[in-house]
Amino acid sequence: MNIPELWQQYRRIAFVLLFLAVLLGAVEWTGLRHNFSLPYLREVLSQSQWEGLAVFVLLFTLGNLVQVPGWIFLAAAVLVLGEFGGGLATYLAANVSCAVTFLSVRWVGGDAVQRMKSKFARRLVAQLHAHPVRNVIVLRTVFQTLAALNYTLAMSGIGFRKYMLGTLLGLPLPIAAYCLFFDYIARIANLG
Repeated sequence: MNIPELWQQYRRIAFVLLFLAVLLGAVEWTGLRHNFSLPYLREVLSQSQWEGLAVFVLLFTLGNLVQVPGWIFLAAAVLVLGEFGGGLATYLAANVSCAVTFLSVRWVGGDAVQRMKSKFARRLVAQLHAHPVRNVIVLRTVFQTLAALNYTLAMSGIGFRKYMLGTLLGLPLPIAAYCLFFDYIARIANLG
């Protein structure tokens, strides 16, 4: 395969990497990176109920785009809002984040993973497409809102509705488990 063919095959992925680099640079340059900390997120959620939740959702969405682990947001939500409220806030934020990430990355990267000529990539995409909702549920249950998973699924060619249905159904179990875990840790450490 010559250079123009390689460029044609991987250019959309290169654009997604450029998109990520620009976002990371903007987050660093504006100082927003400091807002992805447990103390800051707790402070945001402790403020007025609706404004704090809106800022939390926005930060979760941006954080997910720039590879910030979702557990930081979940821990902050559980510490401030308790198991149920924290889980609900995180579930809302995680789904908004996954939707925004999918639409953004799909816009920039299209279905680049689906168009790859690698046998391995083609096999994975074919398996994903065979049962997209079920496979997204399983992937969400195991990997939750892992940014690399979001980026890959966005470029896999599956439809937005199937992606979101799998996301909506796959996130409750791991979020509930983490809520119980973080609440337990908070009670032991007397942080709640």
